[in-house]
Amino acid sequence: QVQLAESGGGLVQAGGSLRLSCAASGRTFSTYAMGWFRQVPGKEREFVAAISWSGGDTYYAESVKGRFTISRDNAKNTVYLQMNSLKPEDAAVYYCAAVFTGFAGRAPQTPHEYPYWGQGTQVTVSS
Repeated sequence: QVQLAESGGGLVQAGGSLRLSCAASGRTFSTYAMGWFRQVPGKEREFVAAISWSGGDTYYAESVKGRFTISRDNAKNTVYLQMNSLKPEDAAVYYCAAVFTGFAGRAPQTPHEYPYWGQGTQVTVSS
């Protein structure tokens, strides 16, 4: 069982930056792939970024590639999402998610593959 808690959301002007953090409970964090997803009202939850257990494999949605960076610190049981050059269309509730992968170098990119979710953090981007 993994419990996740996001932080770092807020209001930012277009072109600005935010860094989201997701703290995980448990002693086996390093055997979980982690993902970031976002959701706006009336739309399905969409993939943003994912990272394998070691951090050696990362994946991004086309819409954020080159602007967002996912990383993790296994010693701190934390995954991060650095968001630069934010656009109004990036505004959403951002969720982190975890899935046990052992030491396989994969990181799923669809929400249904992740059994563990945080409560979400709101990101608002003003134009």
